[in-house]
Amino acid sequence: MEYVSTRGGAKALDFEGALLSGYAPDGGLFMPQCIPSLGRDTLRRWSSLSYPGLVKELCSLFIPAELVPRKVLNELIDRAFSRFRHKDVVHLSRLKDGLNILELWHGVTYAFKDLSLSCTGQFLQYFLEKRQKHVNILVGTSGDTGSSAIESVRGQKNMDIFVLLPKGFCTQIQELQMTTVIEDNVHVFAAHGNSDEIDEPIKELFADVDFAGKYNLMSLNSINWSRIMVQIAHYFYAYFRCAPSLDTTPLPVVEIVVPTGGGGNITAGCIAQKMGLPIQLVTVVNSNDIIHRTVQCGDFSLAESVKATLASAMDIQEPYNVERILWLLSGSDSHLIKSLMEQFNVSKRLKLPEDLHRKLSQTLGSCSASDKDIVGAMQRCWEENQYLLCPHSAVAAHYHYSQPHRACLHLKFSCFSFLSSIPRCCLAPASAAKFQDAVLRAKLVPQIPPEITALTAMETRSTPLERGQDWAQVLRGRIEAVAQWW
Repeated sequence: MEYVSTRGGAKALDFEGALLSGYAPDGGLFMPQCIPSLGRDTLRRWSSLSYPGLVKELCSLFIPAELVPRKVLNELIDRAFSRFRHKDVVHLSRLKDGLNILELWHGVTYAFKDLSLSCTGQFLQYFLEKRQKHVNILVGTSGDTGSSAIESVRGQKNMDIFVLLPKGFCTQIQELQMTTVIEDNVHVFAAHGNSDEIDEPIKELFADVDFAGKYNLMSLNSINWSRIMVQIAHYFYAYFRCAPSLDTTPLPVVEIVVPTGGGGNITAGCIAQKMGLPIQLVTVVNSNDIIHRTVQCGDFSLAESVKATLASAMDIQEPYNVERILWLLSGSDSHLIKSLMEQFNVSKRLKLPEDLHRKLSQTLGSCSASDKDIVGAMQRCWEENQYLLCPHSAVAAHYHYSQPHRACLHLKFSCFSFLSSIPRCCLAPASAAKFQDAVLRAKLVPQIPPEITALTAMETRSTPLERGQDWAQVLRGRIEAVAQWW
């Protein structure tokens, strides 16, 4: 299994090489050269597996045994999930009116990114110990990625992590989960800018190929293929828990609703679909609706500014993983993707070619939710189920509540009667415990675990990045200073 850049100008790498990379040297993102196709027998065999079991099977398809022996791979994944609070790692809650919520937030930081990053941290540690190598990890975060990435590598001797958070755009709890970690290998920067602005110095450092190579720079954002790979398991688990039976021909369809920020999770869904999983995908966003506009109109263009919303981790205008989705849908046409992304990088505006837009709109449905919609979904879910949704999960629930008869509408235009009863699963990326302000805005009572309450009394440490500073140069200086100890 080789990994190639979506823009076609970088050398193909094995899994280890892709894991230890950030952006490809040509500015693209690494993807597997071939996507495995799974047959009906494999799906039926996998249907009884636990979530960790599915992660093991899926990872074994993308990580050759000669690189990581299967026994070792299984042990790494078991170790990754050992700190999760739920015995099943993830959990499906079946609520009223067909609302199925797949809780992906039972990890250490109460966010779905713990799932992929805990595994990625184990894979990384395995290769670094084997090669006796040290890396410097650069991470920009809109809220949850930073704390999950920190937890996956904190205290490790052969890696340092540099996290940029957007000051004032995260919740207090999200920020504290990062700034209260004071291990020597953790370096947190509080930048006075938004989520897209903090990505710019990171891109600049990766684009400096000499610097990136000299200091072994890598990323744990969903730029990293390993993140996407593990997240594919969400879709198989959701499908097997929600499909009525796998004994019918054709196999039943399940609709999966995915809250979307940087687009990594929905990219994993598109790959699962391409592997043969019979799912319909809906990507849902907040008022920062570039992905919704792209799906509906082919308009991949920036708005004037990032809007601050209750679903703060989705306050993103440049969802870089859209590049991976377009590469998939274009038939791996790296020349086309290179041309399109270069156009976007110059003008920050892009109108998709008609054929590519048609394929995208056939692959994904989409929906945008305002803060009012988010609050309404949180209130309704509590009133009907006594179940607290985080604002990001509420974006998905809003779609469910606003589309109650969607499957029946399919029946009107289709001869396939089974479409009249398509089950739907909404992915829940975070716990409501992390978003107390949104819960209070919905006039509900926060439920706060003691380990989150304890954060407010802990020592904090971070380096401010002020507007007008050269953030890339500040990062260079810190990385160079840390490197003197190695």
